[in-house]
Amino acid sequence: MASEIISPRAEQPDTGQPHTGGPDAVPDPAFELHRGGKMAVRATVPVRDAADLSLAYTPGVARVCAAIAEQPELVHEYTWKSRTVAVVTDGSAVLGLGDIGPEASLPVMEGKAILFKQFGDVDAVPIALDCRDPDEIVATVARLAPSFGGINLEDIAAPRCFEIERKLQDLLDIPVFHDDQHGTAVVTLAALRNAARLTGRALPGLRVVISGAGAAGVAIARILLGAGVTDVVVCDRRGIVSADRADLTDVKRDLAALTNPAGRTGSLADALAGADVFVGVSGGTVPEAAVATMAPGAFVFAMANPDPEIHPEVAARYAAVVATGRSDFPNQINNVLAFPGIFAGALRVRATRITEGMKLAAAEALAAVVADELSPEQVIPSPFDPRVAPAVADAVAKAAISEGVTR
Repeated sequence: MASEIISPRAEQPDTGQPHTGGPDAVPDPAFELHRGGKMAVRATVPVRDAADLSLAYTPGVARVCAAIAEQPELVHEYTWKSRTVAVVTDGSAVLGLGDIGPEASLPVMEGKAILFKQFGDVDAVPIALDCRDPDEIVATVARLAPSFGGINLEDIAAPRCFEIERKLQDLLDIPVFHDDQHGTAVVTLAALRNAARLTGRALPGLRVVISGAGAAGVAIARILLGAGVTDVVVCDRRGIVSADRADLTDVKRDLAALTNPAGRTGSLADALAGADVFVGVSGGTVPEAAVATMAPGAFVFAMANPDPEIHPEVAARYAAVVATGRSDFPNQINNVLAFPGIFAGALRVRATRITEGMKLAAAEALAAVVADELSPEQVIPSPFDPRVAPAVADAVAKAAISEGVTR
């Protein structure tokens, strides 16, 4: 039986207001919205009488099961598999909250699921796992995978998120996508493409500094290099990630080999001197004095939430284009611009994986949505622009077909 994600608002009992203040405190609207959860499952076929029951369940269902057993690919046509994604987390790196555990992560995973449905018409099921060992997570997800057409990994801390994604991609024949890495990277590249177009520059001529060498920072560095940027410098808490450092993890060592072609060393402030682009995915605060040393007409993408690394008012004094991760400033770098369309396109053609080419195609399609409407306040579409998900889905589906990763 197929199912559909819906809002259960009218069906849920009032179970009492959480203690969010004194007895006279105004109820928190966030708690009211989340009461009873933000999603439910309902049938998409009727079961009104014995005839319906005999088709939806026994004996009719047995004929469908037997056909799938004989031809396994039929599962995509006769179940919800090809339009349903598992949203999987261990609760170790949730939004700006950090390691809050699987139960506390569920409101975020539910939120992700309803965004899949609203923006990409993709059904999604939140799955919060009570384990931290990468091999245990991989084994658990692999055992769950037959029920889903794709796996969206969410809010899993680095560096194990890299290992988990890689191992699942090797094990499974469905798309596995860590959105904290690749969704962020796709939207960042789209915004950078349009900022360059707006100011008459080309990606290969830009010197980019990325603050943050975690999941998002690594993925952004890789996609920018894949898109043609030749000079990318990544900084972590100890400064520039360079090959001469003895304290690098395996992931950062690989990153050092791909980036920093001039062999720069020192702090983030040292890296910013003369840089064309700042990309912040780390938190903290960058001193205004360091921002002032960037090249004229720079781009500042300060994406930490809720507090950008460089406040937009400060960035605007020096930069031609400013973007953040927040919805109350122009140019919001929001993953919802990417993941619904990416999965919708991949599922449409029954892709076996999401390739680098599919991500680059998604970024180009996303940028193209507003390519004729560019301004310093609009280098990326709004998440509510109805053109976004269809454009991204079409581009991803075409790229998957051209790369031969479809069934």
